Amino acid sequence: MKHSHETLISQMTTDEKVAFLSGKALWKTTPFAHLGIPSATMTDGTYGVRYSSEQIDDDANWTISDFLNVVHQSADDQGEQKKGSEALFGQTLPATCFPNGSALACSWDTELVYQMGQALAHECQALGVDILLGPGINLRRTPLSGRGYEYYSEDPVVSGELAAALINGMQDEGVGASLKHFACNNSEFRRTEMDSIVDARTLHELYLAGFKRAIDKSNPWTVMSSYNRLNGEQTSQSHTLLTQILREQWGYNGLVMSDWYGIKDRPASLLAGNDLSMPEVQRDKRDLLAAINEGRVPMSVVDESCARLLTLLDRLQLDQKTTKPTTDFSAHHALAQQIAEESIVLLKNDEQTLPLDAKRFQRVAIIGPGAHEPVIQGSGCATTVPYVLDRPLDEIIDVAGDAFDIHFAKGVGADDQADDEALAQAVHIAQHSDVAVVFVNTAIGEDGENGDRQNLSILAAHEQLIHKVSQVAPRTVVVLSNSDAVEMPWLDQCHALLETFFAGQGVGKAVAKLLFGHANPSGKLTVTVPNCLEETPAFLHYPGEALRHHYSEGIYVGYRYYDKRKMTPRFPFGFGLSYTQFEYQALSLSHTTLAADDALTVSVTVTNSGDRAGKEVVQVYLTHPDGELAHAPVNLKAFSKVALAAGETQTVELTLSAEDFRSYHPTLEQWITEAGTYEICVGAHSRELPLRASVQALGTAHRLPLNVDSSLVQLINDERAFAQIVALVADKSGLAPEVIRERLINIAPELFCGFYIALTEFLGVDVSRQALADALHYD
Repeated sequence: MKHSHETLISQMTTDEKVAFLSGKALWKTTPFAHLGIPSATMTDGTYGVRYSSEQIDDDANWTISDFLNVVHQSADDQGEQKKGSEALFGQTLPATCFPNGSALACSWDTELVYQMGQALAHECQALGVDILLGPGINLRRTPLSGRGYEYYSEDPVVSGELAAALINGMQDEGVGASLKHFACNNSEFRRTEMDSIVDARTLHELYLAGFKRAIDKSNPWTVMSSYNRLNGEQTSQSHTLLTQILREQWGYNGLVMSDWYGIKDRPASLLAGNDLSMPEVQRDKRDLLAAINEGRVPMSVVDESCARLLTLLDRLQLDQKTTKPTTDFSAHHALAQQIAEESIVLLKNDEQTLPLDAKRFQRVAIIGPGAHEPVIQGSGCATTVPYVLDRPLDEIIDVAGDAFDIHFAKGVGADDQADDEALAQAVHIAQHSDVAVVFVNTAIGEDGENGDRQNLSILAAHEQLIHKVSQVAPRTVVVLSNSDAVEMPWLDQCHALLETFFAGQGVGKAVAKLLFGHANPSGKLTVTVPNCLEETPAFLHYPGEALRHHYSEGIYVGYRYYDKRKMTPRFPFGFGLSYTQFEYQALSLSHTTLAADDALTVSVTVTNSGDRAGKEVVQVYLTHPDGELAHAPVNLKAFSKVALAAGETQTVELTLSAEDFRSYHPTLEQWITEAGTYEICVGAHSRELPLRASVQALGTAHRLPLNVDSSLVQLINDERAFAQIVALVADKSGLAPEVIRERLINIAPELFCGFYIALTEFLGVDVSRQALADALHYD
């Protein structure tokens, strides 16, 4: 583009501007050759580039059925055998299938996630894709959410940090990201109709906080609005969300686009700040054109959105992309293996069953269909055709070598149904083994778009497999593949448990290396694993009724809920075992007292006290002082993953910003820091925080709201308001101010009523409610 944005926009007709702010077909922006404006290509893929040749290259003949095929794509429709073949959503080219969000986040490794972002960008460029529609970071509020496997965590700090790393990796290589889904799209149940009812404090402190952190640290070139309503307003046309919060409060200057067919009212969405409507919808273009011609949408608003889209095209440097570069899929596969290896969580390891040692376990039974056909990803628009696939059984045989005697049985029948003969074969080889490794999973296709999971169970035939095998095998190891948390009534029947979630095409090699000790587990949970569905925080109010979904647990999401209620979950947030041990010592803080804008450096010494190298995720939590606002017992604020050789000690430094000490006050509608003593807690997970130190925060200068029904105690705590009320009472009563102050201070603890009643009834002061109300106001 050779001309300035102003010049280009001035040369565009109204019809062209309207077309420009709508997609071209399914996956492109609208070009104008006579103005030198090129088209940008985008596609889905939060963990892999999904390129449909049919839909992108031949976009003239697309229909809405093409889009629906994408939405309903099932993970079992893809696999190595379908590489480059006809799939449900067209001729889809193979790409690297990295670990899905729920798996990836368990690495807690921002550097690895950055490298994944770079790899995704390189594959985008090789395929001619300019914008990858991800990452998705909606909080995993309930494990029933159909797209929970795409999202990172129940905690906004983890979500925001990892999203920023991925976005920076992509955009540093010249490919745009789209941070989604903004906001509160935390379930798939009737997602285009449901109204998420979220109180202001919960909204700002949790559901928006991850987005803000990611935006502050990576400035994504686009943000995608969500399908749902939020507090009665369609998010795609919410001026509060897209302009007041996103642009005015947060300072975001990038482009906002809709989710596909997420626009309900095109003129309203543009006025709200939703620049680009995707995909191309003729009715939306007609409606916007009519609104402009009738003066309902000012041309200045149209031009501002056009300028944002032109800025995005400049960032993409489309005029410099004359050829499609090649990409190193082998290197990317190795990266996918490494990420899977560092994301898998060792949840149980009784009697040090793992790693498998040939001196103890020579005969190994490998059982379950997932050993041969691994479940590597979820269903829906993010589903990727893997370029190559590591089969766990093949990798186990390769890693084990000649030192082990490996036998395999599927254990279940076709379509994962119970089969007596298959089960008998599994029991037989387990009975004649030293250890049995059982691969189990949740139902394929239960996760995905436009629908949620019905329960937290693994497949019934797989649960039976664990039960029967564990009765005859000397030791049983379970390898679990699942979208999100599952109930584990079978946990006591196994000696060791590896949680893989959906770990992508490299999961086979990763599992094999972890089983035999060629790698040390270092993944940590980014959600709390419950004992049962009924104890989860959102259970009573999910999925809502009458198209309203009340987030009634408020700020107590995930571990905050379990901690507040002093409940013991199956596994706590941040938990994960290792083949070595780590010791925490010498916690120190850079300050003992913090001013409102001060940051705090936390320093801690971590030692690998075991006999093998490993990685530990150091986690820093914060407790708040008692005050007007309620708080969870601890809140995660920072983390760092460190690699330590056996016997090595490192000092780890983490920084808490001034914002980390702030809370959103819903009445003041602003962020405040409450004065008082904060406790810094450091350790291995949310329920193991051995080191604690205190810091005194002076707090922000804010005034809590008062009215004539506030108590005397509240009034006395506001020194200036108290002084003005004392002066008014002195004028009305003739008493000395000192006497009035003393009397009020003395009776304040005993009175439950408002200070208007205290003054007029207990002290007999003749004063009106309005006069007292006026005396409360000051700048």
